Amino acid sequence: MNIVLLIILPLGGVIIGWLIRFIYAKNQLNSSEQQALRLKESAAAEAENTKKEILLEAQDKILEDRRQLEREQREQRSEIQRYEKRIQQKEDNLDRKTSDLDRRQSKINRRIEELDIREKKLSEEEQRWKHELERISGYTAEEAKKVLMQGLENEARHDAQALINKIEQEAQATAEKRARDILITTIQRLATDVTSEMTVTSVSLPSDEMKGRIIGREGRNIRTLETLTGVDIIIDDTPEAVVISCFDPIRKTIAKTALERLIQDGRIHPARIEEVVQKVAEEISRIIQEEGERVLFDLGIHNMRPEGVRALGRLYFRTSYGQNVLAHSKEVAIIAATIAREVGADVEIAKRGALLHDIGKGMESDGDAGHAEVGAELARRMGEDPRVVNAIAAHHDDEEIISPEGVIVQLSDAISAARPGARRETLDNYIKRLENLEKIALKFEGVEKVFAIQAGRELRIMVNHDKVNDMQARELAKDIARDIEDQLKFPGRIRVTIIRETRVVEYAR
Repeated sequence: MNIVLLIILPLGGVIIGWLIRFIYAKNQLNSSEQQALRLKESAAAEAENTKKEILLEAQDKILEDRRQLEREQREQRSEIQRYEKRIQQKEDNLDRKTSDLDRRQSKINRRIEELDIREKKLSEEEQRWKHELERISGYTAEEAKKVLMQGLENEARHDAQALINKIEQEAQATAEKRARDILITTIQRLATDVTSEMTVTSVSLPSDEMKGRIIGREGRNIRTLETLTGVDIIIDDTPEAVVISCFDPIRKTIAKTALERLIQDGRIHPARIEEVVQKVAEEISRIIQEEGERVLFDLGIHNMRPEGVRALGRLYFRTSYGQNVLAHSKEVAIIAATIAREVGADVEIAKRGALLHDIGKGMESDGDAGHAEVGAELARRMGEDPRVVNAIAAHHDDEEIISPEGVIVQLSDAISAARPGARRETLDNYIKRLENLEKIALKFEGVEKVFAIQAGRELRIMVNHDKVNDMQARELAKDIARDIEDQLKFPGRIRVTIIRETRVVEYAR
């Protein structure tokens, strides 16, 4: 019994424990299931809430997109309506314009028809009046046309001449102003002296007794001096003076200077004369070199050969028409440089050609060649630019000018020679030039009187008003000026003035 109890009791405890455990486990299981169920319910509720939120957001987005789409559709519809309205307006305008064009075309057609009718009537009237005019005037249509054309031609000639006169006046005013500015600028820079051209010179003596000492015993002194210098010494009745004559200005200067020193020294005999003449000749040679170098330095011209420097220096003792040739050459170079600078030519070529244009006057030549040809040959030997050689050879129209610088040199030479007081002219040549001017004008028909005035600078011509009209007077002035240019050589320019006047005289009695 006890054994049974011992067996039953543990077995009962085990069973009770297992029941308790089972109950506890079951309770625990129920609790986990409840917790899982709660979690599931919570997750389901949360998922539902999230779903609702997403749905709400999606609905809001859809609504927003729908509203945006509706706005864009409204705007597009508005834009389409505006386009449709503009198209409609254009169509209306086109319709109106088409209607206007149709009306205008109709009106133009009517005007054309009216003009055709009027033209036909005018043509008939023209023919009628033409026949009437032919009957009244006695001219046929061709004759009347010829008379009318003659009148129109005369009127056109008059108008053309007036236009030509206006253009010439405007061109002359512009050209003269430009030329005057250039020349004034050039002349303002010049300040040259005027010298006298003479082949003879005199030496003052302290007394007439000196004449015998100059002649010497049996004329030895005067012959020695003439032989050494190559001059003619004239001793006549002129009181206290001896005349030296020579075409070479350098020999004349040497003779005069040597004689003055001999007179001042008082020792006059052949040996002393030879000594003094030699010293003076050396001094003149040095002066020639210095003057040539000085003018080159003043003008800024370089690279001149020694023979060219000496040829320029010899011009210092040479005069032409009362004008010192070296001073004239320098003046021409200054004028040429100024003009070349103003017109855009080569200043150095123009200045060099102008300085050397008269260099042939300082050269001794046995032939008949002129100074332009001699100077051009010297420049060619010195290796000068062909334009310089041509400017020298052509400055008196002995050759054709090949460059603008040659024209400038020729023009500058004329300006230097023609300026007031630059040169002197003999009375016979002056009178002859004026007579030639008057003869040229008198050979033209209709010229009654001719007067050369202002030292030959102006030719004043009186014409017969019955033979020469106003238009012919203009042509006559041009023809006379052209003949003067062709037949005469003159510095500067000559003004030709035609005077045509009508005088009516009546007497009251």
